[in-house]
Amino acid sequence: MFYLDFEEKLEKFDMEIQSLVKLSKESDIDVDGKIKDIEKKKQIELNRIYSNLSPWQIVKLARHPNRPKTKSFINSIFTKFTPLYGDRLYSEDNAIISGFAFLDSLPVIILGTEKGNDMNTRLKHNFGMAKPEGYRKSQRIMKLASKLNLPLICFVDTSGAYPGKDAEERGQAEAIAQSMKVALNCETPCISIVIGEGGSGGAIALATSDIVIMLSNAIYSVISPEGCSSILWKSSDYAETASNSLKITAKDCLELKIIDRIIEEPIGGAHRNFDKVSNDLKVALIKSIEDLKLLSKDELVKKRNNRYLNYIV
Repeated sequence: MFYLDFEEKLEKFDMEIQSLVKLSKESDIDVDGKIKDIEKKKQIELNRIYSNLSPWQIVKLARHPNRPKTKSFINSIFTKFTPLYGDRLYSEDNAIISGFAFLDSLPVIILGTEKGNDMNTRLKHNFGMAKPEGYRKSQRIMKLASKLNLPLICFVDTSGAYPGKDAEERGQAEAIAQSMKVALNCETPCISIVIGEGGSGGAIALATSDIVIMLSNAIYSVISPEGCSSILWKSSDYAETASNSLKITAKDCLELKIIDRIIEEPIGGAHRNFDKVSNDLKVALIKSIEDLKLLSKDELVKKRNNRYLNYIV
């Protein structure tokens, strides 16, 4: 378990429990009572910490290395996932994964950014930062969902689009803009879920949907706190100050009507009880699709366009 800097006491409690368990195995001493006492103290401390998280602490939670990624949700919520590859123009971008799947008995198409869980997979998926071919792949998948009239479910977890020279040379900004345009005109129910970081245009390219859902400890912003700090103070040292002003939390986004619903995470974050989070999200997805299917294609497109045209900047 990886502990964040504000979870130091929780780490100490867990270390004490591990020491007692080891002692019990080596000396055959009954330590159940002491372990229960420590677990009670740990739960009290957990409740205290997570009852009033600051925006900067939520940023750290959204980036937690143990936080469930897109592949985790695909494997938990859906069945018979069949991946789709390539943009049919340049190459395959592993930062974005897509494919056919079943949500219970309902066929859907999935699209999402994937960060990876360890160093090898993070390098493979470029830390979830897509290049132009990734966004052109997204456009192809969106058009396919529209053509087959299958609900499109997008998972967003990226610090932003890849800012490298090669990506800019291949038309990064144009690819993101075209993804948003294609999404706005997709003639099928579209639902996006911000499961971790929702950073800048790299996120909104996959979050231009009829319904946008956020996990309670996810973030969604026009720029990262570090990026904002670098622009305003010429240094990333003021990222915490920037995070307090950016309105990046799920609660802020719901109040500003940027998103439609929050999935509450268990105390301690999604990584501490993934089964509950994935089950709650599955229920929300099924209900959202049922509601959107009541609208005609024209109503879907018109309502989605009005939603984004009426954003107050």
